[in-house]
Amino acid sequence: MPEPTQIIFTFKEVVEALLKKQGIHEGIWGIYVKFAISAANVKVGLTPGSDQLLPTALVPVLELGIQKFESEGNLSVDASKVNPPSKSAVPSRRKK
Repeated sequence: MPEPTQIIFTFKEVVEALLKKQGIHEGIWGIYVKFAISAANVKVGLTPGSDQLLPTALVPVLELGIQKFESEGNLSVDASKVNPPSKSAVPSRRKK
């Protein structure tokens, strides 16, 4: 079987992985993407043998991350559900 050349993740899976990477265990967090916009005249061959300059919008991704959300949705998850603190990470309350 050939090796995959693409692996696709949902927004929720990306948020979950970033929460685990950052050690976040509380709050509702969602995907954050910051875009920019610029323009250029780009040569486009609409038909064979024709090259036309067309105004073109360029939209690069500047930042990708997570941010706090008010509620769960298709872009967000509850960190306490997808990345609960481990039992060993919670300090014990033993009486002396």
